[in-house]
Amino acid sequence: MSPQRSPLAETLHGLDGRSYGNYKQITGQYRFGPVTLIVDRVQVDPFASPSKVRVRVDRADAGFPADLTTDRLDRIGASDFLLRAGNAVLRKQHGRAINLGHPGQEVLERTNVIIDDAGFEARLLVNLPARGRRILGHQAADTVTRDVVELARQMFLFANVDGEALADHVQLLRDQTELQGRLGEEDLLGFVGNGAVLPRRSGDSDRPMDAEVAVPFRSPESLERTFDLSSGRSVTGMAIPRGVTVIVGGGYHGKSTILRALERGVYPHVAGDGREWVITEPTATAIRAEDGRAVTGDDISPFINNLPSGTDTRFFSTTNASGSTSQAANLVEAVEASAQTLLIDEDTSATNFMIRDERMRALIPANREPITPFVERVRPLLAERGVSTVLVAGGSSAFFEVADLVIAMDAYVPSDVTEKAHELVGVDAADLVADAESGDDVFGDPPARIPTADALKPAAKTKGAKAKGLDLIQFGKSFIDLAAVSQLVDPEQTNGVAEALEYMAKIFDGRTSVVEALAEIEEMLDAQGIDGLTGHRRHPGHVARPRPQEMAAALNRYRGLRLVE
Repeated sequence: MSPQRSPLAETLHGLDGRSYGNYKQITGQYRFGPVTLIVDRVQVDPFASPSKVRVRVDRADAGFPADLTTDRLDRIGASDFLLRAGNAVLRKQHGRAINLGHPGQEVLERTNVIIDDAGFEARLLVNLPARGRRILGHQAADTVTRDVVELARQMFLFANVDGEALADHVQLLRDQTELQGRLGEEDLLGFVGNGAVLPRRSGDSDRPMDAEVAVPFRSPESLERTFDLSSGRSVTGMAIPRGVTVIVGGGYHGKSTILRALERGVYPHVAGDGREWVITEPTATAIRAEDGRAVTGDDISPFINNLPSGTDTRFFSTTNASGSTSQAANLVEAVEASAQTLLIDEDTSATNFMIRDERMRALIPANREPITPFVERVRPLLAERGVSTVLVAGGSSAFFEVADLVIAMDAYVPSDVTEKAHELVGVDAADLVADAESGDDVFGDPPARIPTADALKPAAKTKGAKAKGLDLIQFGKSFIDLAAVSQLVDPEQTNGVAEALEYMAKIFDGRTSVVEALAEIEEMLDAQGIDGLTGHRRHPGHVARPRPQEMAAALNRYRGLRLVE
């Protein structure tokens, strides 16, 4: 039976011209040859959130090679490929009623397309058509029983899939993941492959700059490494060791561009992006000053102490943080969330948090200055907590004395100027080691931050946390501003963060710490996949997996957060 003559199509034709609420009659499951179509939820009116529809094809009918769809990592890669292939089908259909999700340049674990032992499933958002509030049944029949079913056939019947492109997509993800694992084994924090195109097309596009314009990346000889991967692929580029790295250079010469690439390098990228071989250790976190944010119960005493107000900075809270206190809070919160690398740009940092020159020290005595600048804490942070730093600095040489590596960018070409920088300030590698081994601990082990049992159950909360685009979450009557959290790269990730807040609300009992809650969520996600975060057995919407660092960032910016004291 053709889809257009199926019982579902006949029902939709019969609903033509009736009031919109009658669409609810189509809720249920339908079979179209190898395709199972499930209508989970029907929108209540034409202006409400779209209807939720799933399409499934059993593994036996799909005919995909088992070696590309059995391993968990392979399933993530294959799902991403099929999601992009599905979007190509939708573009050819020239319709806007069906939304499969819109992946960017990164490969993320998502709910949009799921591959499991039983088969293949796509979760769609479908706008059911209407004129005013009257059903357009004939058009709906075309959309649901023709376009949706054809989409499933094109995505999930292997005969319709470019098998070679699928295999390449999955293998690239395998290789990127292997290389990311090798970084930790070889005491590296990042890698930038030769030939990489780091700059983007424009400020509002994440696509690569045209190859005719961009300068391909080329590693300095002293930092060049070749990795031979198990697939047989060899990748050569700049290996950045753990420690303190400073990136210098003139304005517009590419300093911030390489830092932005390292920020995004925590995620794998698709072929052709230009950053396929920019690989950063997975916990690396970008921090910056963030005037006005709320801070709850952070120990910022390694950086800020002896405030004139007498406030205890070992358990510091404010509803309106300054530039320096916000950057201190962002740093200690990142470390609490297990960040092993900090990525910092002087352009977005508070100057008084970063450095303090000799003339200012002479004018304002140390006992009248509450802030200990980061330049004095960056090496203790490495020695005591194992946290590395990559810092862009174009206006001050203050960090030369504490840097293990100094990279100069000149017309987008990097060079290793560590020796020259150390000569200028009169230090050598032995001095850095001696400094790291001397003195008392600065950071120690801060007390665990434990939210109260009702920390994420505000009295005014009427519905669940909901993402509003990339950088805003509504939680009850409060809004969590994530604009400064630069490693959120997809609105579907923000959906994931919102789901994580709901999940944390069930974990916090007045005894469970923030660190323990994040670890519990990560363990669950590794075991159950992204569907486990949503708690939905059917259609959870479009959600991408966030990192623990971004989950923590949202929690820490929630103005209603309360901790056990």
